[in-house]
Amino acid sequence: MRREKPTGATSRRATNVEQTHSSSYKLAYTDADFMLRDELLSIRLQLELLKPDLLQDEFGIDSTVVIFGSSRIPDLQTATERLEHARCCANAIPDDPRLARKVRIAERIVYSSRYYDEARKLAQLITEDALSASQSELVVITGGGPGIMEAANRGAMDAGGKSIGLNIVLPFEQEPNPYITPELCFQFHYFAIRKMHFLKRAKALVACPGGFGTMDELFETLTLIQTHKIPALPVVLLGREFWERAVDFELLVDEGVITEEELALFNFADSAEQAWSIIRAALVSGDLPT
Repeated sequence: MRREKPTGATSRRATNVEQTHSSSYKLAYTDADFMLRDELLSIRLQLELLKPDLLQDEFGIDSTVVIFGSSRIPDLQTATERLEHARCCANAIPDDPRLARKVRIAERIVYSSRYYDEARKLAQLITEDALSASQSELVVITGGGPGIMEAANRGAMDAGGKSIGLNIVLPFEQEPNPYITPELCFQFHYFAIRKMHFLKRAKALVACPGGFGTMDELFETLTLIQTHKIPALPVVLLGREFWERAVDFELLVDEGVITEEELALFNFADSAEQAWSIIRAALVSGDLPT
């Protein structure tokens, strides 16, 4: 791997004259204001594509399992503590409907925290298999944030393996979770490039309950498979109860906007073991939807 030695101001004594203090004198790649100009958008996109790609190549990563899910579904202990706090607030002002609703939502989050456990367990199963004699070489990849993403990275760490996190610059949820392999923790500005990296090495995708981001990532994947823009891969919706309430797939068939055969593009699972069984069977047999 060849790296060009930096030149210019970093390798020789700077000349203290007026011209050297002008931003125009900065090397282009060291000038943040220049790099952030609208005209350089294509360069920034290419850099976001290249950096994670090259580093994953250096780590020998070519097969991943993507695990999506809500950043707002924590582990049971955290969810329970938040529920207790919501109840205390509601008890203090019992006539406030907003506080009563927050209690109901907190109760649902406690119920949904089981998906944190399942995502953690699934990542552990995948990673243990990769580290065993099966030599599957699968590496878990997530969005790098809290909630379900944290659970998956945590499960990979539990198994003693590495995992990838693709964090995104947002007004909130910017910090990567502490379970990502540090050398494989990447930060993105552009959602489009981040989603390309999710699928570039993907051999399977698991969608746990989630909101707009999870829906976006799931349906883009299904669309790309449906239109043959990417090779078919097993897509597992973990949590049938949630997904059948969140999306009326049968309605889409009845309305004629998707075909019944396209329902075969994904499978439901209710446990980590079931999800892993579906993925492993599909990868071993090569029996994938077309």
